Amino acid sequence: MLESHSSRPAYHQCYEVLRDRILTGEIPGGTKIVEEKIAAELGVSRTPIRESIRKLENEGLIVKKRVVKPTEKDLRNMFQVRILLEGYSAKCAATFLKDKEIEKLFEYVQIGKTGTKEEVMNANERFHNDIVNASHNPVMIDIIDRMQAIIYLFRKTVVIYNRPHLIEEHEEIYHAILARDGDTAERLMKKHLETDLNFYLHVMSNQ
Repeated sequence: MLESHSSRPAYHQCYEVLRDRILTGEIPGGTKIVEEKIAAELGVSRTPIRESIRKLENEGLIVKKRVVKPTEKDLRNMFQVRILLEGYSAKCAATFLKDKEIEKLFEYVQIGKTGTKEEVMNANERFHNDIVNASHNPVMIDIIDRMQAIIYLFRKTVVIYNRPHLIEEHEEIYHAILARDGDTAERLMKKHLETDLNFYLHVMSNQ
């Protein structure tokens, strides 16, 4: 049931509940979303459910009333975009990030070495987001932002399945940015994301 005392609109509460269940895996990929069932479960009419589904469709988490289950082709297409944009962003980060912002990247790397899985996943997300924002290109930032929900699902997988050398690769990218070596930072980021993609495809093939 939704929080009756909440000041947020019902559709937004429904959206948050559904999104959280999808991202945590409670509603697995391929599951059909039945408006009537969810409306009854949450104690609302079908209208806010329909609006929340529309928002989740815009984020790419629901396709044709089913929870997204990315195919190999979907992943390759998404990562082609990420490799281009985040590679360029890493090059920008080496030029434009301030010293204090680069220190934050180091902090994320340290959390990656010692934190819980949830902390590591959050640090992983912030590491990549800070680098993307260094591009100062609102169009690029918006493209990545609209992919964030799917990217989150992927990041969760690489952390939970403990992808080898993930944090070491982040550390190498950090050192290249610290050295203001944009070409190396770009090359390392592209290689890092290619390795991420191959790992995720490996996990998919064994599920």
